[in-house]
Parts: sequence; C-alpha cells; structure tokens
Amino acid sequence: MSLQMTASQTVGPFLHIGFDGTYVSDLTAAAGASLAGERIVIEGCVTDGTGGTVPDGLIEIWQANAQGRYAHPDDTRALPLDAGFTGFGRVATDEQGRFRFVTIKPGRVPDASGALQAPHIMVSVFMRGLIKRLATRIYFPDDPANAEDGVLARIPAARRATLIACAVAGQAGALNWNVVVQGSAGNADETVFFDL
Repeated sequence: MSLQMTASQTVGPFLHIGFDGTYVSDLTAAAGASLAGERIVIEGCVTDGTGGTVPDGLIEIWQANAQGRYAHPDDTRALPLDAGFTGFGRVATDEQGRFRFVTIKPGRVPDASGALQAPHIMVSVFMRGLIKRLATRIYFPDDPANAEDGVLARIPAARRATLIACAVAGQAGALNWNVVVQGSAGNADETVFFDL
C-alpha cells in the first residue's frame, strides 16, 4: 500500500504572532461626550526586580462600563452599553517605564457565584523576561464595595494596597497605580498577580 504525502498547511489566516500594533490609551475618545460615568486618568510606572524602570513594557486593561456591563457578546445582562466604549486599552511604557490611561470608573460586575465585585479594572502586564503575561487588577481608593469584594478578601491585608490606586491630591479623577515586578526582600512591595 502506498501512502500519499499530506499536503502542507499553514497555520491559517487568523493566527497573529505578536501584537497588531493597536494602542488605545484613551478609552473615552471613541464614545465621546455621551459616555456615562466618572472620567478618570490612571498613571503609573512599571519597575523590575532591581528597582529599575521598564521602558519596554506593555500594559493592557479591560473593564466594564459605568453600569457594570462588558462590551462583549458573552455579557448578555440587560444593562446598557455605551456606543464606542470597548473597555479595552493598550499602551507601551515610555522610556521612564510610565504609562497612562484615560477611562471611566467601571461599575460593579458579578463574580461566578453572582456576588457583586467591587469596581475594578483588569490588567495584563507584558515585559522582557516574561513568557506569559502577568494578570492583576486595579481597585479604587475609599470605595465601600472593596470591603465586600471576594478577590480582595483573599489577599492578605498588608498586600491589598498593591491593588488599590491612590488618588492624586488636587486633581479630580486622577489616580496613581504602579506595577512592581519582583519587589524587594520578601516581595512585600511586589504587585499582587493572579495565576489565571
């Protein structure tokens, strides 16, 4: 019996190795003035295990809108969507390791059990030396819902501060949140990352 050689195949037209170059740091721009919610600016810096800044990092965020609904087909809850607001942003760090996003404070979303989570933004960190992304969250300062959040409750109290942005004095809606990868001895200052 003679077998014929299998035809060669490519990986297909939809596989992308790497990023497509789409960088959106202002999540409010496409939605314009009609976008509901409190507009916020999140700025921060990424530092590595030596305390040095990371000038070649990439930060992605994904969040719900102010009503607590994701612009995603799997979120079929009867909550309003905002035209032009995808909830997704991506920005490269600058030469000093800094990043900046303009967005809105998200609403509360349910967890797998249906319990409402505190308003938060999901974050992915990509940088040199990482094979996989690092996943974390940004929570908001002085939000009473933080006390009810199931994810925050699992984090030791001394480490929660790495997930909570700080209000910038004198600047309404301005928040500072830094990413520390491989922090100092004992990693007390390292940002909490999640194994997803």
